[in-house]
Amino acid sequence: FSGTDLVDGSCAHPTIPGKVSPLLPANHVTMAKGTGLVHTAPAHGMEDYSVASHHQLSMDCLVDESGFFTEAAGPELKNKNVLEEGNEAVIRMLQAAGSLLKEEKYVHSYPYDWRTKKPMIIRASKQWFVNTANVKAAAQDVLKKVKVIPTSAVNRMLEMLDRRTFWCISRQRCWGVP
Repeated sequence: FSGTDLVDGSCAHPTIPGKVSPLLPANHVTMAKGTGLVHTAPAHGMEDYSVASHHQLSMDCLVDESGFFTEAAGPELKNKNVLEEGNEAVIRMLQAAGSLLKEEKYVHSYPYDWRTKKPMIIRASKQWFVNTANVKAAAQDVLKKVKVIPTSAVNRMLEMLDRRTFWCISRQRCWGVP
């Protein structure tokens, strides 16, 4: 059957009793990669975040800063590393629920930290946002006072600042990270 046959449908969550999840169309999933419908983890990637935002879904993040499942993931997963014992626990939970159709090893294309050579987990975190117009104007004024070499780069940076739609002031990024 076609993925369009499932649009506006829903499915029961395989490990959380009573939780129902909508089946959502997403442009980043094609027939070559599946039905065009996705499971969505809004806190773990830009495409999923966009789909969830469009459908007004919550942005719950079940993974903490250290890569461990939080209490919100449930008692069977809490404090388990998502890339290690957490993954095995999910497989056992799916088996117990009779919801595992197939298991096979798959090398996921995680982004890797250039210093530790370990996979990184993309996760959303709480942010505070500021008045975009004020930040944009202040950033452009300050940039005009900076000596930039080559000077032609200033105009490119000013244009980039002008196109920026969202602004977040954050100290979460480690210095030296590209």
